[in-house]
Amino acid sequence: MTNNRLNRSLRATFLGLAVNALLAGGKLAAGILGHSQALIADAVESFADVFSSVVVWRGLVIAEAPADDEHPYGHGKAEPIAAAIVSTMLLLAAAGIAAHSIRELTSPKTVPQPYTLLVLLAVIAIKEGLFRFVAREGQAVESTAVQTDAWHHRSDVITSIAAAIGISISLLGGPTYATADDIAAIVAAGIIARNGWVLLRPALDELMDRAPSAAFHEDVRQLAASIPGVDCVEKCVVRKVGYHHFVDMHVQVDPKMSVQRAHGIAHSVKDKIRSTLPSVRDVLVHIEPSRAAL
Repeated sequence: MTNNRLNRSLRATFLGLAVNALLAGGKLAAGILGHSQALIADAVESFADVFSSVVVWRGLVIAEAPADDEHPYGHGKAEPIAAAIVSTMLLLAAAGIAAHSIRELTSPKTVPQPYTLLVLLAVIAIKEGLFRFVAREGQAVESTAVQTDAWHHRSDVITSIAAAIGISISLLGGPTYATADDIAAIVAAGIIARNGWVLLRPALDELMDRAPSAAFHEDVRQLAASIPGVDCVEKCVVRKVGYHHFVDMHVQVDPKMSVQRAHGIAHSVKDKIRSTLPSVRDVLVHIEPSRAAL
């Protein structure tokens, strides 16, 4: 991870942390004073966003640590671990919101105050803008953790929209429709749970060393095959560790070639791939005798 990538990632994370802290406090106060369960549920989700931003921040910093004797491949796995934690928090927050709202369905209701709707409209505008900024930064620096944090902001937008709809129905329909506020919170919880699962899967894939795209594999193979002296790329395995990729490959060369020449070709393959694909941190090249020459 370059310093520029780390700085951009941390800037997006700290911005989200500060905004979430302010919005969470404001929504919680407005929800309690304005008698809106949906707005209180929305505030709880924002407090979870604050903690998730802290998790992402630490994950990014740990991932930046250089390789050592105990972690020879570096600490890049800290990023998908942070993403998995944040995704799990989304699932837990959804379960908590749903359980609380279901209990509130049978309790006496008070129609929310009109100003709670204005609070939510402001929150929706702010959080959607924050989502777009953090998502753009996450894609630019190719960080799973930052992209997951961005979608945590989008889940806040979803809960706010659902809460706004519920409050609007309550205000228009009066006490008879006061439960619309709780129903909206339950719907929002379902959407949050789905987003949490969608975000958890890529984090788990990265932790399980799932292979990157076929296109990336093909680029690596073609670069190796373009080196003079390489007769065939027999095997190519790529795994992702944080931002970096590690490549293990077998290439076939003329069996009559000297060891020194074969060693030079292996270095050329490694240098070519690393210079063309900056995300590739290391390439392990195993030399095999060309089957065509046997």
